[in-house]
This record gives sequence, structure tokens and C-alpha cells, in this order.
Amino acid sequence: MSRNQSEPASFRHALAGIAYALRTEPHMRFHLAASAVVLAAAGWLDLPRGDWMWLLAACTAVLCAELVNTAVERAVDHASMQRSELAKAAKDTAAGAVLIASIFAAAVGLIVLLPPLWERFAG
Repeated sequence: MSRNQSEPASFRHALAGIAYALRTEPHMRFHLAASAVVLAAAGWLDLPRGDWMWLLAACTAVLCAELVNTAVERAVDHASMQRSELAKAAKDTAAGAVLIASIFAAAVGLIVLLPPLWERFAG
């Protein structure tokens, strides 16, 4: 890949990276499906714009962390097929980023979705 590639080519490469992660990473598919469910619930509940922004930010954070985690795992595997503490630390740290983003997303989901869901079903 050339450093001077066209904008459309850069966009195609980025989409190819997302497609690769979706094809090869079960967690990426899970997070995308969970995001779809959360956003469908937000639409069903007719949430205000501010709530949508929080939900979109949380979903995006998880998906971006998962993409970075996939990139780190592949780069580490490519760099060395041997086990090493540094390789393990790199992979574990990238996975930790996904965990933190997921906890953030779950907290946002509970804060934003729980009150209107409770009102809808209990009120």
C-alpha cells in the first residue's frame, strides 16, 4: 500500500479492515449486534438527541477498541511466532481496552435505557 494512495483507496482499505474484523472476530460480531439492539431500543423508546449521542459514543468506543485489539493481535502474531512476555502484554493490554470500553458502554446503556424501559414496562 502506497503512502500516496487516493482517498477512495484509503476508504476501501478501511472498509476492508472492518470487514476482516467482522469475518474473523466473534467478539466484533457480538458487539455490532449488541450495538444494533441498543440503537433499535433507543429508536423504539424515542430517546432525545443527547441520549442518542451517549449511546452512539459508547457503541463506537467498543467497536473501535475491538478493531484496535484485532490489529494489535495480528501485528504481534506477524512480528513473532514465539511466545514472549512482551507479546502477551501487548495482546492483554489491547484486550483490556476492549473490556474498559465495554464496561463504559454497559454503564451508559443502563443509565440511558433503564429509566425509559422501566417507565414503559412498569409505568
